[in-house]
Amino acid sequence: MKTAVITDSASYLDKDLAQKYHITILPITVIFDHTEYQDGVNITSQEFLKMLAESPKLPTTSQVTMGQMQVAFDNLISDGYDEVICVNLSSGITTFYQNLVAYSREVTGIKVYPFDSRIASAGEADLALLAGKMALDGANAAEILPKLEQLRDSIHVCLVVDSLSHLQRTGRISNTSAFVGNLLKIKPILTFDNNGKIVPFAKERTMKSALNRIITTIQDSTAKIELPIRISVADANNPHLSETWVTALHDRFPAASISTYQISPAITVHTGEKAMGVVWDLDWMNL
Repeated sequence: MKTAVITDSASYLDKDLAQKYHITILPITVIFDHTEYQDGVNITSQEFLKMLAESPKLPTTSQVTMGQMQVAFDNLISDGYDEVICVNLSSGITTFYQNLVAYSREVTGIKVYPFDSRIASAGEADLALLAGKMALDGANAAEILPKLEQLRDSIHVCLVVDSLSHLQRTGRISNTSAFVGNLLKIKPILTFDNNGKIVPFAKERTMKSALNRIITTIQDSTAKIELPIRISVADANNPHLSETWVTALHDRFPAASISTYQISPAITVHTGEKAMGVVWDLDWMNL
């Protein structure tokens, strides 16, 4: 049994790691004023941010199509794969997972296993990497999927945005009433709920106090975990603050593996520039 892994560009998975673990990354489409760009293919994060600053119209995104999926499936069939696990962007913020579940019933030549990450960015990447590592070691979907569920259940995230306006405009956040009336004076901290929807978590006055709240939350949620954990810091064009947060997290959690990510254009469309995210979970390298 030869098992493949597919994810989407919302994971912003490093291309070298994707190649190492034989993971196929399919690009989400970013749309600027009717012009379409393939996330990570013909538009980089820096190019996207420059266009975001200069464009009079705000961008939108379009999910990976079933046509793109079918091309990927056909290529995998040609390469001798028997099955494929598709680690997808959270069903709480896109209908892609539901569409793929329906489409997969009609696919022939390869068995398709859609997997709802219920997360984005580094959390989605960690799931894809675990699946890729296990598949490379010879595991099949029946063995990999329970491990993905174990890892998914351990994933936590805090996302700090400068403004909720992008998330409100694109309809990617639920229940903003917790922040109404105080938006200009706070740094909203968001998270993903059990259904993979983005919801309010907390509010702080500064990025420094937001980080302190996140550190406390990590401590509380990992206090009884004996397995190694991984912490990922993701930023949307905020590299200096990312370095500061990484240093603080290293000091507080010296035993944790710490990774850094940029937030992909497909996600920055919704978070806006300068957003900061921290994802923590069981270390996929040790599962």
